[in-house]
Amino acid sequence: MQHVIGVIGLGNMGRNMAATLVKKEFTVYGFDLSADVRQLASEQGILPENDVLELAKKCSTIILSLPKAEHVEAVCLGENGLKAVLNQGTTIIDTTTSVAETSRKVAQELESLGVEFVDAPVSGGPAGAASGTMSMVVGGKKATYEHVLPVLEAMTRVRIHVGEVGAGNIAKIANNLLAAAHLITTAEALTMAEKAGLDPEQALQAISAGSGGSAASQVMFPNWVMNKAYNSGFTMALMRKDVGLAKDLVESLGLDLPMAQKTAELWSASVDQVEDSDDFCAIAKCTNPALFGEEK
Repeated sequence: MQHVIGVIGLGNMGRNMAATLVKKEFTVYGFDLSADVRQLASEQGILPENDVLELAKKCSTIILSLPKAEHVEAVCLGENGLKAVLNQGTTIIDTTTSVAETSRKVAQELESLGVEFVDAPVSGGPAGAASGTMSMVVGGKKATYEHVLPVLEAMTRVRIHVGEVGAGNIAKIANNLLAAAHLITTAEALTMAEKAGLDPEQALQAISAGSGGSAASQVMFPNWVMNKAYNSGFTMALMRKDVGLAKDLVESLGLDLPMAQKTAELWSASVDQVEDSDDFCAIAKCTNPALFGEEK
């Protein structure tokens, strides 16, 4: 059966995911609160809807791309939420970096209506969403995962089913904690190398080829930091939110994780130097403004 897809939230990620599905010959409806964004989406072949409930009535699969867990809960369960109109047999794929508790609550309430829910946060940024090369970690029933697999395959390069509902959120929070830490530690390593007399570009190549390499050294620094571009499409506000989710999860589990705690402290303190609206890779400026900040 061909999935008719609705995408709710047409920001940098949602709109590019929707456009990728259009290219793969899916019928895709899109909703966003912004009329300008809906118009932009229509230019990419997405069928714009002015009413989120009308979108829900037309679609067998609904993809959420929203900022936070509270937005997911409000859209699904709140007053005038999707719960009131969803068709039995609909599946919701939530790509938001959310929290396990919210995903479980939403899934439980929707299940009584015959609606399935998977939490499926993504990595790869707007460029990955536009090219269909994102990676995705999925929490939900195995049968539900397999049902929407054609949609997931069209959107992503790598998909990992990590467990029941909520598991995707936990895996993504763990991933983003590491990404946040790697940005800082890579900036510190390059600062050390530069001060010791090594060309930072050559140092970055050496790190990327070695055991210290990570997505920070292999992708983020070459594409968005060393050239001062800072235009990955993912903001400081979003990464601060994700690091906060990791901090909250660590505390709720009663764990003593000093590196996680320090990472959270550094990201929180960076608000004095880097605006929420800036690119998340700009955290490097806090380590070495001379190297990673304004052009020398």
